[in-house]
Amino acid sequence: MTLDELTAGLDDLPSLPAVVMELLGSIDQEDADLALLAKKVALDQALTAKTLRLANSSAFGLQVKVTTIQQALTFLGVQATRNLIMAASITGCFPSGRCPAFNDKAFWRLSIATAACARVLARHMHFNPDVAFTAGLLHGIGRLVLVTRYPEQYDAVLRECERVDGDLLETERAMLGVDHVLAGRALAEHWQFSDTLRQAIAFHVQPEMPGAGFLATIVHVASAVAHALDLAGYANEVVPTVSSVAWTALGLSEEAWLQVFRETELQFEEMTAILLA
Repeated sequence: MTLDELTAGLDDLPSLPAVVMELLGSIDQEDADLALLAKKVALDQALTAKTLRLANSSAFGLQVKVTTIQQALTFLGVQATRNLIMAASITGCFPSGRCPAFNDKAFWRLSIATAACARVLARHMHFNPDVAFTAGLLHGIGRLVLVTRYPEQYDAVLRECERVDGDLLETERAMLGVDHVLAGRALAEHWQFSDTLRQAIAFHVQPEMPGAGFLATIVHVASAVAHALDLAGYANEVVPTVSSVAWTALGLSEEAWLQVFRETELQFEEMTAILLA
């Protein structure tokens, strides 16, 4: 297939709640209307409940328990709450079980692990941890595009990749004509993600490319760490090659890396229990 054919079929994908679409497009904006945002989210009771469970998790270290979206906005801030709402919504948006060779649960476990690690790394780098969390969660969303739109073809891709122990991106290109990075970038544009998120999704595999942005570096390394910690639960976990440029750019000490690993594992377990409940 061509990229144009892939893009033309994006309208057939599941649609996110309108408030989540609005949030994804405004992730770079600091001047959101808090009261209006709280009212919109409160209309969806399931989304509200999951968001509040995340907000009250130990990962965010609140000293008080929040019981409304407005309280979460007040104590966590706009960006943190906005990203929790998106995480709560997106993890339950796509249908599962359509592609036998695709492990939906392992996919989301890896995505959540990457998000947790990206958030920890961002704090070490003095980068916005809330934006990093969202980018980590969404970095592989192109795989969901291919699974949802072409379940039979993608099933064949995954089986062939396992049979020859091949590279997933190369196998996707050879058998489909496109890969999941291109699919993710197309979906990011279709859903009108912010430029920051689009760049992270488009360049997380090659963060050393000109114009990739530092967020792509954080997500790239976070994904590798998530694989290395074996948090997804894949039977034959393989750690992807890490860009030396990206690794060097982070410049963390051995002690700092051990701290990153510990924090990632702790945050991952709690977030997974909530998001995949």
